Amino acid sequence: MTPTTSTIQKSFTYTQTNHASIDKVFPLLCPVREKDWLDDWEYRMIYSQSGLIEENCVFATPNEKELETIWHVTIYDKENHRIEFVRVTPGENVVRINIRLEAASENQTLVHITYLYTGLNQKQNHYIKNQLANHFNSSMLWWETAINYYLKNGEMLRKDTV
Repeated sequence: MTPTTSTIQKSFTYTQTNHASIDKVFPLLCPVREKDWLDDWEYRMIYSQSGLIEENCVFATPNEKELETIWHVTIYDKENHRIEFVRVTPGENVVRINIRLEAASENQTLVHITYLYTGLNQKQNHYIKNQLANHFNSSMLWWETAINYYLKNGEMLRKDTV
């Protein structure tokens, strides 16, 4: 089926290897817990019954031009180690993020991450089509490096020390 507009969608996938058990990695994938290990991470909790990530949790992160990106947790499945977010930056893009963890061994977890981007304007469509792949890969590498550093050392890896 052909899209009805000139908007594009593009999917990117990355698998991280985290050097810890699935039960240590999974709880770190939370906007509150990311403050412990992801340098420059900022968020504003909008709704959570528990104060942490859960299904239907909604939070915001800062973005350029004084916009906020709104995140809605559509799936939070502790039993199957799966999370899905829908992230909206008004006027720019909508992103569905699927994260599925897999125990590779007792002390190693594979984190399968898929982002599906939809541009909301021609500038975003151009960025998604031509430039986003490099940004996505460098972002995933940084995330993998930062979480593994935290898992090994119990402290945040600062970007200015790398």
